[in-house]
Amino acid sequence: MSQLLQEDIELFRPIFIENLKRFKDEQIIKILCGVRRCGKSTILESYKNELLSLGVKSCNVIQRLYTSLEFDSDFDYRKMYHELMTLIENAEKNQKIYLLLDEVQEVENWEKCVNSLFENQNVDIYVTGSNSKLLSSEISTYLTGRFVQIPIFTLSFAEFIDFKNHYFPKNSDNSLDSYFDLYLKTGGFPFLAKTNHSQEENYQIIEGIFSTVVTRDISKRHNISNLEMFNRVVRFILENLGKTFSAKTIFDFFKSQHRAISIETVYNYLAWLEEAFIIYRCNRYDIQGKNVLKTQEKYYLSDVGFKYSQFGYSPKAIAAVLENLVYLELRRRGFLVYIGKLADKEIDYVATKQDQKIYVQVCRTLPEDSDREVGNLKLIKDNYPKYVVTMDSSVCGTDEGIKIIHIKDFLLEKNW
Repeated sequence: MSQLLQEDIELFRPIFIENLKRFKDEQIIKILCGVRRCGKSTILESYKNELLSLGVKSCNVIQRLYTSLEFDSDFDYRKMYHELMTLIENAEKNQKIYLLLDEVQEVENWEKCVNSLFENQNVDIYVTGSNSKLLSSEISTYLTGRFVQIPIFTLSFAEFIDFKNHYFPKNSDNSLDSYFDLYLKTGGFPFLAKTNHSQEENYQIIEGIFSTVVTRDISKRHNISNLEMFNRVVRFILENLGKTFSAKTIFDFFKSQHRAISIETVYNYLAWLEEAFIIYRCNRYDIQGKNVLKTQEKYYLSDVGFKYSQFGYSPKAIAAVLENLVYLELRRRGFLVYIGKLADKEIDYVATKQDQKIYVQVCRTLPEDSDREVGNLKLIKDNYPKYVVTMDSSVCGTDEGIKIIHIKDFLLEKNW
């Protein structure tokens, strides 16, 4: 193993390793999914090291990467099965065998192989992929009740700080403010946190990931014929980050521009971008009626760096970026996240996890002539925690139990 990879393993993102350990040896397939380059492979490698440290013999930890050149273009689920069976036969029979299968979506009908091994061998199976087709209705039917989804995200702010301190311990400016400024302007791709590239170089690298997903993963997989229109829709979504819109909004916009696109095509484009983990859909939730609404959702990026890679950094976009960072942090911590609707008022986020619930408003600054952020939260008559998250340190404190907190402190707070 190279020194760089060894350093990666030492910094193993414990929140995800602990999540995997919770499901270790349970009769269920663990599916790790997230956008390309978010760190899935490194987490899997870290988990392999964890298994070895627990006394599992190396021959009983079988790890395969299906984007590797050693697999021919005609490598299918049958070849996958026979190759894995050969490795299983060489393992210790009196000990469980751990299969760590990386980027399995590259193998057509991989689920047939995995299902057969799951049913007939003494195996504990972990798979990763960069497309939510891993969880498509057909596969879900095939693996009914036999899998758990473990979403992997790019680095949290806390992880970003850990990476910077680990790789650049002698950095002249390692203050919390400087780290947050960098995180805000770069995003959380792990491989970028290990470098000291310029802002422009970072955006060029992220553009490479974005192009790979949009051009290869989406356009080719779905045979998109009008690539120009697809790219225009993608840019519309990036430009309207954090705004409420729908497929019809996009359709109406392009109609006003005299560009022909069907509403069904817009729906497909949105679904395909979600499948590739470029965007996440955030539905609205009626706080009084306690039901999820099906219209006027918002979309957030899996990493804010994608926006910068297309438009560059702009202070005018900070409000939307702050919302995106908070949304991702809520999701990282296992919350279901909705936009709150309270009569004609909006709450940026209603986040729930089992018996927990928190309400969050996000703003760059608290305007002196408006009570929207705090006032809307005061209308909610329950005792769950309520936060206003801002970049304005001068207003931080509490107001009738509502905590007004700087975003960097909110992102680092262990228990909300």
